[in-house]
Amino acid sequence: MELNEFKISVCPLREKLLSQARRLTGDEEDAEDIVQEVLLRLWSKRAELDRCDSIEAYATTVTRNACIDWMRTRHTSAQDLPEACPYADGQTPESLLEAKDEMQLVENIIRTLPPLQQAILRMKDIEGYETEEIAQVTGCNAEAIRSNLSRARKRMRDIYLKTIANRRKPNG
Repeated sequence: MELNEFKISVCPLREKLLSQARRLTGDEEDAEDIVQEVLLRLWSKRAELDRCDSIEAYATTVTRNACIDWMRTRHTSAQDLPEACPYADGQTPESLLEAKDEMQLVENIIRTLPPLQQAILRMKDIEGYETEEIAQVTGCNAEAIRSNLSRARKRMRDIYLKTIANRRKPNG
């Protein structure tokens, strides 16, 4: 695909992709960054675009995946998790350290989950997204979201309880 073909078939999709990214990220600037990245990806794969049945469908999928990646990496970081669980006023430094260790353990457990379960758990339990919003972002149906969320929570609980039990065992 040459530059003129790209301008004719891909560039007009920019507004639609931007609208989708805005809806999924909730932020104008981040949506703009994501769409620019998507257009660069499409340009770098322009030779393959001729084989696509629908360039629009492909571009929409790339945009959705880029938004999911954005949520996984930039939007949800280890710093976001403690903010989701505010500490009570007047805690001692020791209790704050213990709470920080607990939050780090939870974050490490989340990282062991499969990527889809990780994303769903973060969106639902940390960021407060509704099931329907998560379904739009991930492309899964509501039942799959609930099922993955249930599995993720169960696996987290099992790993957490096992880790705590191992910490309490006397050494030797």
